[in-house]
Amino acid sequence: MNKIILEKYANDFRLKNGIGSYDPIRLKSLLTRLNVITVFRPLNCDFSGMSLKIKEKEGTTRFILINSNHNLGKQHFTICHELYHLYFQEDFSSMVCRTGLFDKKNREEYYADVFASLLILPEHGLISLVPDNETGLRDIISLKTILKIEHYYSCSRSALLYRLKELGLITSKSYDVYVHNVKKGALQYGYSTDLYEKGNNYHVLGNYGELARELFENEKISETHYISLLTDWGIDEQQLERLSNGQED
Repeated sequence: MNKIILEKYANDFRLKNGIGSYDPIRLKSLLTRLNVITVFRPLNCDFSGMSLKIKEKEGTTRFILINSNHNLGKQHFTICHELYHLYFQEDFSSMVCRTGLFDKKNREEYYADVFASLLILPEHGLISLVPDNETGLRDIISLKTILKIEHYYSCSRSALLYRLKELGLITSKSYDVYVHNVKKGALQYGYSTDLYEKGNNYHVLGNYGELARELFENEKISETHYISLLTDWGIDEQQLERLSNGQED
């Protein structure tokens, strides 16, 4: 597989899901619409995420786990990485991932990283945000432009720098300069630092709760197990008890 095929996958995925070739992706909305069960949990920082795909007669269940100890930009990249495994890798069942390494020794992980960079940062959209006077030569892209692009696409700094370098707009020299002091630079230009902070702890997307309720109503799990599943989802057990007793908050 080469970059052209991966770029085709990324473009086709955008088109199929009604996302323009210049537009940022609202990943939580996309995952909800695709019904990919996505769970955010604080985990060891060496672990970026994992994905699981289960094919059954009733259909295919897709699951993503994201490390909420990573900053939001990194989480967004990891989601796009996992989408490659779930939708494009042949004969895929599960994978534990360290994303953003672009390690060619691990073929599928490398493909997933490249796909993620192409999906989250479409070439034409990215270039449209670079001023004409910063495209003539390498290493003349300003920090102001870097910040504009990464906040428009809600991507990590390292993902953006990799993409700019791949497109021939910067060299390792600029990469090494812009990869440091990210929050300081954002504050100097009046940007929020939320993109560079960890978050989404215990957040869940998809029909996790719906599946748990169906299992309970069909008497396939006990009430205790059902409540355990909901508390794992981040719902407070005392709140559940109050609602069960007819007490609204």
